[in-house]
Amino acid sequence: MTKKEIALNAVQALKNEYPEAICSLQYTDPLQLLIATRLAAQCTDARVNMVTPALFERFKTVDDFAGSTAEEVAEYIKSCGLYKTKSKDIVEMAKAIKENFGGKVPDNLEDLITLPGIGRKTANLIMGDIYKQPAVVVDTHCIRITRRLGLHDLTDQKKIEFALKKLLPPRESNDFCHRLVLHGRAVCTARSPKCENCCMRDFCRKKI
Repeated sequence: MTKKEIALNAVQALKNEYPEAICSLQYTDPLQLLIATRLAAQCTDARVNMVTPALFERFKTVDDFAGSTAEEVAEYIKSCGLYKTKSKDIVEMAKAIKENFGGKVPDNLEDLITLPGIGRKTANLIMGDIYKQPAVVVDTHCIRITRRLGLHDLTDQKKIEFALKKLLPPRESNDFCHRLVLHGRAVCTARSPKCENCCMRDFCRKKI
């Protein structure tokens, strides 16, 4: 079975197993998703979702964040970890959006990755979830599961992103990545994958 065939089988198997392919971060607009994703670095989505209601109640717009200080934002996000770096990034990010992009979250990857604290993973999430463009979000679940499937033997996130783009149908790629997160949490865990319960066990290279 070729890598392309494995990828297509994986897309279908995960679609059957997890029909609802949604981001687990809670948000109501592009800026909120951008900030929530920044907060999720080395932090669980569940924890982020506990923190953001109060944060977004206090800071409702780009102007609110840009006009604040890292110290004030930090008071709302301390439980997320690395809060000093994240709070600084959030304020600087808001300033950049206001000054360089007219107060609107950029709608292309090249501009998104110019924002403080925003890498290709977050930029792809915004492109897929907000702007409905083909995107490959390479997080730890994506790296682990696609490697086990035999789709690549890479470690560099950017190289993995481009490798998967060649294998995945563009309109399926964003949902596929969301489903990898769900599958990685429930079945294909890092330390003790439950291969006997896996919907991809018949073609996963780890099982062959």
